[in-house]
Amino acid sequence: MAKFDVDAELVRRLALLLDETGLTEIEYEAGDQRIRVGKGGVPVVAAAPVAVPVATPAATASDGPPPGAVTSPLVGTAYTKPDPSSAAYVKLGDIVTPGQTLLIIEAMKVMNPIAAPHGGTVEEIRVNDGQPVEFGEVLMVVR
Repeated sequence: MAKFDVDAELVRRLALLLDETGLTEIEYEAGDQRIRVGKGGVPVVAAAPVAVPVATPAATASDGPPPGAVTSPLVGTAYTKPDPSSAAYVKLGDIVTPGQTLLIIEAMKVMNPIAAPHGGTVEEIRVNDGQPVEFGEVLMVVR
C-alpha cells in the first residue's frame, strides 16, 4: 500500500467548506487516495423537497449565475431521473410549477429532492445524470 501524505491545507479547506455548507461530513478523492473530514453532530436528513433560492445577479455582472438559475444547495451527485430506467424529472422546454422536483442530489447516502423555487420554463439543464456537483453550482435555469 502506498504511503498517504496528509495535506493539512486540504483538510483545513474541507473543514471550512463543512462550516460554510452546514454539512457534517465531506469526502475528497484524487486517484487512489481519499480523505473524509467530519464533525460531530447528528446528520440532517431532508424528508421534503429543498427549495433552492434563485440567484439574482447584478445587471452588469457577466460572470455570475444567469437569471432564473437553480443552484445546488449541497455537494453530492446529481440524478436527473428517479432511476436508470425512468424518464427525467424535467427536460428542456418543460413548464414547471413551484415546488416541483427538478432533480435529486445524493449526499451521504441521502436522496435530497431539489424543488423548483418558482414556476417557469426549463431553459437550460447544466448537469448530466450521475454527475458530481458542488455547492452553489448552477444546475438548471428556469425562467
